[in-house]
Amino acid sequence: MSFKRVVVLVADGLGVGAAPDASAYGDLGSNTLGNTAHAVGGLRLPQLEKLGLGCLGRFEGVAPVAHPLAVVGRLAEKSAGKDTVTGHWEIAGLVTDKAFPVFPNGFPQSLVDSFSRVAGIPGVLGNYAASGTQIIQDLGAEHVRTGKPILYTSADSVFQLAAHEKSFGLERLYKISEVAREITRPLQLGRVIARPFIGPIEGKYVRTENRRDYALEPPPNCLDWLQAAGIHTVSVGKIDDIFCHRGLLEGNHTGNNKDSLKATSDFLEKYKNERAFIFVNLVDFDMLYGHRRDPSGYAKALVDLDAYLPKLLNALGPDDLLLITGDHGCDPTYRGSDHTREYVPLVAYSPSGKGTCIGDRQSFGEIARTLVDGFGVAVPAALANQKSFLSALHPEAQSG
Repeated sequence: MSFKRVVVLVADGLGVGAAPDASAYGDLGSNTLGNTAHAVGGLRLPQLEKLGLGCLGRFEGVAPVAHPLAVVGRLAEKSAGKDTVTGHWEIAGLVTDKAFPVFPNGFPQSLVDSFSRVAGIPGVLGNYAASGTQIIQDLGAEHVRTGKPILYTSADSVFQLAAHEKSFGLERLYKISEVAREITRPLQLGRVIARPFIGPIEGKYVRTENRRDYALEPPPNCLDWLQAAGIHTVSVGKIDDIFCHRGLLEGNHTGNNKDSLKATSDFLEKYKNERAFIFVNLVDFDMLYGHRRDPSGYAKALVDLDAYLPKLLNALGPDDLLLITGDHGCDPTYRGSDHTREYVPLVAYSPSGKGTCIGDRQSFGEIARTLVDGFGVAVPAALANQKSFLSALHPEAQSG
């Protein structure tokens, strides 16, 4: 068999239980889906339930089914860290052995001074670990008054710059973020993130959807391998930023789940007669609800995704695949405001495929291995030790 079109839909921050090494990250007891379901008194996700999501654990309201329509399992992360970049890179076949550096006490003053000088700014405000929505309330007015961008970080390897879209300027924020990317490159910092905001509106500053992520450039990965084999590679959401816009034919840099799902449908229609890989990030789970510790909002986003699934499923042909997964956990009931080290779901459905539960697996990279096998691409050395679940989906198929 050979895939025609594949959609990999990453629900950003969707975990399904603490990973085997969660204690090393201080995340024992985390379970994004399970704790969210409990916090809201149960979830109703009929489409995901039929596909087999309930077979992956105890999630109130989402029952296990005897005959799942999809191949389902839990994927453990091999990479060091629990960051967006490491998670997405591993999905694409790259295991990060050494975690990107973090700066819980802020960045060295020498680095900040160098950045300010090259960027042509009068300095920065903040320079500490903070909630992105809170720090703009704390420092937003001073930022507008002084023209100094707000610098902050988190438990992830991120150099985040917040600035007012009007008083500072959106394009100017992007330009200084590009400077920061170059300045921090020797540190191997995972991402620089531009975080624009507006306001005050009813007394509060409000972040916009015009964020941009400036990641380290990844080694060769699934996008490169598939594109080289003549597969149309397409990104939706922040995927293009995570992979430095490499290995992609085109994309739609959407800023929310609703627009991202619509863009996915549009690309399925556009490539209905061609071979394509559509890589999608649904950012709202993580950005709006996980980090903000909002289980009700998280639950509503899951319900909205479930309600949209029939549109995607009905667009699939017999040689197509829809795969739903996550890149890390972001338990909205957990302490703090950071990501959580969890298993992520594997829900892989093809109209001509089989459904079964394959249990716990050892790497997100099994997705990349399955893609190259299913598209008939020669197996790169980076995937030689990764397993494929293609034979579970299509028992007649042979791995490459």
